[in-house]
Amino acid sequence: MIPPIASNFVAGETPEAALAHVETLNDRGVAGILNLLGEHYEERPAADADADAYVDLVESIADRDLDACVSVKPSQIGLDVGDDAFRENLARIVAAADDAGSGGPGSDGSDAPDPSGTFVWIDMEDHETTDVTLDAFERHATATDGNVGVCVQANLKRTREDLERLADLPGKVRLVKGAYDEPAELAHKKKARVDEAYRDCLAYMFEAFDDGVAVGSHDPAMIEYATELYAEHGTPYEVQMLMGVREREQFDLAADPDVDAEVYQYIPYGSKWFSYFYRRVRERKSNALFALRAVVGR
Repeated sequence: MIPPIASNFVAGETPEAALAHVETLNDRGVAGILNLLGEHYEERPAADADADAYVDLVESIADRDLDACVSVKPSQIGLDVGDDAFRENLARIVAAADDAGSGGPGSDGSDAPDPSGTFVWIDMEDHETTDVTLDAFERHATATDGNVGVCVQANLKRTREDLERLADLPGKVRLVKGAYDEPAELAHKKKARVDEAYRDCLAYMFEAFDDGVAVGSHDPAMIEYATELYAEHGTPYEVQMLMGVREREQFDLAADPDVDAEVYQYIPYGSKWFSYFYRRVRERKSNALFALRAVVGR
């Protein structure tokens, strides 16, 4: 059972708990990105089992008509086992997601089938996985006409060039600052330089991308900059934040009539919650203080 202190950052241990959390978010105008916790499996049965869980999850999202999608880590579904395991598991998740909801009522309330399916994000891990992840995104985004997205990290020095490759592909790209401790020769290390790279990448995306931009940031300055870029270019965009981090601002953004962006909350769930919660508390002083207040009941 997840203790109350951790439940601020993790939706629960079961798919049902995560889906119920999405329902509460949808009622307040925020969509969900569901992530089953797990990564770096070295044995295929574990990777296959989580891939099975994602197949069930995308079907449940469609059956319940939720405003939600899923996000999977390559190392969770077989990349550390081998390329074949990763390709096969990702392919069946994407196929199930692309089919989910097809033939059912349209999302606009009409009787016409909704062909969009459930959207799949491919998370980005450390720099050693960048090429295989981008290759997988290109393959599936093209095959599904854009029903797949990928995350890129502004702290990596290569990312600006990667965006040029991705600009003409269907699908969405999520830009984050990057959380991995990468080698200095490959990544910007100073916060000011990462922020500069993020702004540069964001400006290029709003100028060059047609299928939308995902702003993965809790930084008010970056969200405000995205609003300015939208006013200049008119490129559709969304803002994505983590569960438990600046949640009031998430709801405020979703309710603001002057912000023409969708708001998504990244929602982890599953039995492997402890390590995720520990990282969230360690990475920001505000998160640690939030957790301490929860412990003392203030």
